[in-house]
Amino acid sequence: MDSVKQSAALCLLRLYRTSPDLVPMGDWTSRVVHLLNDQHLGVVTAATSLITTLAQKNPEEFKTSVSLAVSRLSRIVTSASTDLQDYTYYFVPAPWLSVKLLRLLQCYPPPDPAVRGRLTECLETILNKAQEPPKSKKVQHSNAKNAVLFEAISLIIHHDSEPNLLVRACNQLGQFLQHRETNLRYLALESMCTLASSEFSHEAVKTHIETVINALKTERDVSVRQRAVDLLYAMCDRSNAQQIVAEMLSYLETADYSIREEIVLKVAILAEKYAVDYTWYVDTILNLIRIAGDYVSEEVWYRVIQIVINRDDVQGYAAKTVFEALQAPACHENLVKVGGYILGEFGNLIAGDPRSSPLIQFNLLHSKFHLCSVPTRALLLSTYIKFVNLFPEVKATIQDVLRSDSQLKNADVELQQRAVEYLRLSTVASTDILATVLEEMPPFPERESSILAKLKKKKGPSTVTDLEETKRERSIDVNGGPEPVPASTSAASTPSPSADLLGLGAVPPAPTGPPPSSGGGLLVDVFSDSASAVAPLAPGSEDNFARFVCKNNGVLFENQLLQIGLKSEFRQNLGRMFIFYGNKTSTQFLNFTPTLICADDLQANLNLQTKPVDPTVDGGAQVQQVVNIECISDFTEAPVLNIQFRYGGTFQNVSVKLPITLNKFFQPTEMASQDFFQRWKQLSNPQQEVQNIFKAKHPMDTEITKAKIIGFGSALLEEVDPNPANFVGAGIIHTKTTQIGCLLRLEPNLQAQMYRLTLRTSKDTVSQRLCELLSEQF
Repeated sequence: MDSVKQSAALCLLRLYRTSPDLVPMGDWTSRVVHLLNDQHLGVVTAATSLITTLAQKNPEEFKTSVSLAVSRLSRIVTSASTDLQDYTYYFVPAPWLSVKLLRLLQCYPPPDPAVRGRLTECLETILNKAQEPPKSKKVQHSNAKNAVLFEAISLIIHHDSEPNLLVRACNQLGQFLQHRETNLRYLALESMCTLASSEFSHEAVKTHIETVINALKTERDVSVRQRAVDLLYAMCDRSNAQQIVAEMLSYLETADYSIREEIVLKVAILAEKYAVDYTWYVDTILNLIRIAGDYVSEEVWYRVIQIVINRDDVQGYAAKTVFEALQAPACHENLVKVGGYILGEFGNLIAGDPRSSPLIQFNLLHSKFHLCSVPTRALLLSTYIKFVNLFPEVKATIQDVLRSDSQLKNADVELQQRAVEYLRLSTVASTDILATVLEEMPPFPERESSILAKLKKKKGPSTVTDLEETKRERSIDVNGGPEPVPASTSAASTPSPSADLLGLGAVPPAPTGPPPSSGGGLLVDVFSDSASAVAPLAPGSEDNFARFVCKNNGVLFENQLLQIGLKSEFRQNLGRMFIFYGNKTSTQFLNFTPTLICADDLQANLNLQTKPVDPTVDGGAQVQQVVNIECISDFTEAPVLNIQFRYGGTFQNVSVKLPITLNKFFQPTEMASQDFFQRWKQLSNPQQEVQNIFKAKHPMDTEITKAKIIGFGSALLEEVDPNPANFVGAGIIHTKTTQIGCLLRLEPNLQAQMYRLTLRTSKDTVSQRLCELLSEQF
């Protein structure tokens, strides 16, 4: 019976997604493959979904499905055939089955020549039908037709072997760039980003540059504008780099705040990678700082300094340009940093001009000094001592500044220390020693740039960052060979803002990344998939962690690729947590490895046991991991969940704090008023009590406060406190080694919008930790 076959296929698919190990491959696989020839639409659709999922993990077992899928697809899309023509959805024959067949074929490389010819004919037919006038004005017709078309284009891009089809696909997408449907414009831009990486279609994509630039200027939907930025970045090469960078800079002035940092990083990458004239690169970065200084990260302005130091031909121009830029009445602090560093190193190159004499350079920088943050002031003090070496005529002026009360009695210890040491250095050192200590910075060693890593960290593995490897092969260096890539920082080891960039007395950090590629572009060989390296906590991890203190279920982390959900239950000193990893993309996650990391002192107090999950997570699928928890003794820190996997060829590394906190092992205890205060007095030792007075972070709502105290784990005791506005609670923390009684009292002050929280327990470390956790909730 057809309904039984269909149900069996769907049930097996559900079983496999839940427990892949329960579904061994065997003789039945060939029977499933032959269901692709079934005449019943429901059977063949269910079979295609099952085979696609199974083939992603066991491609060899199901490779015979390729020829059958091509044959079936051919019969559906060829007008001469009558296969499933009785199921036509708004003039489109079996659109959902066609989409599933095309998706199945994306699990495999291009087929043998005999089958490839038939598949090419199918794809050409789909592209031809897209050019035909619509047979219906209803949106269902265009949706079905375009669903098949976009999946066919995805297959063409996946195979990347038919130049004619790739160029036709590009032209078809180009027509969609000006379509009235926003969603079609978005999808066209997204697909063209991938097409830009193909050597066959890159030039065809570039022909649409004016349309994409126009979309950047006129598109109302921010997500479409963001895809336009991605496409400009992907289609950029040496022939159009200056035009694209200029347009992105122009757009940056009015861009949405949410994507400004990403645009800044992309402009910085393109300006460096395709810079034929490095004066243009310097101008571009200074423009970036002028237009969007708040979004220029440390990696960007570090990078311009590294390049200027490594290129003698641009040092004088850079000094002159930053000197002129600093004369503006209002300068962004990042410009002051760049100006201070470059003038400290190369100010002597422009000192011959009376308009930029040493004293004028010093006065210009010092006029910005009091408007800057402490790290920038520290950098400027380093610039001043460099000036003492470069320009002996301003030595007395600089010593007066270093000797002033504002420096020697500065409240900031870093500034005070620098002022004292630099003043002493300028006083006791001879000219030769001063010149040796303060000599010009040597060229930076060849290291990978961290800007691309910063972009990847900011955006996740977007389509365009995946193209870098391919674009590297196309790019030709100005000097005809590998570009020196000096970098003092990497994404994993960015110095603190107060780091002494002038390197006085500092040893340059040892390279932490892989050696540069011997044959590559400027910024592309940046990442090494070090499975042992644990990523820093993801942005927002602390906030998400705090939200779980008073609840057990919800979404712990989410980005454009991955969603992590939690469901947990606790009883006495034991707990069980279900972690759900959801793949939000249509692409498999490979080598998927979640790891629980506990500090040494935490391991002794908290016992966690779990089993590894399947290393492959299919697109749109969810896998579950169970963590068994045992609280041995009270603890402060929380374990870290690190997830590493590969997505579309790029390595992903995410870390979040796992919300296993001491209050999860609370057992609520009901008490009468007399018992509560009797116990309260017994816990009167100062070491047993912790009190915190703090400002309310959220509206002071009585019902919400009650819910949070109950969610925290203690019992909420009604009519116990003489003041009915106060909240009191009681409970017992259960650990394997002991039980700890806990009493809490929360006193709100609505007028002052403040709380006083008092915790009394039989163990001081428990009082302290519970007070910290609960204070964050109000």
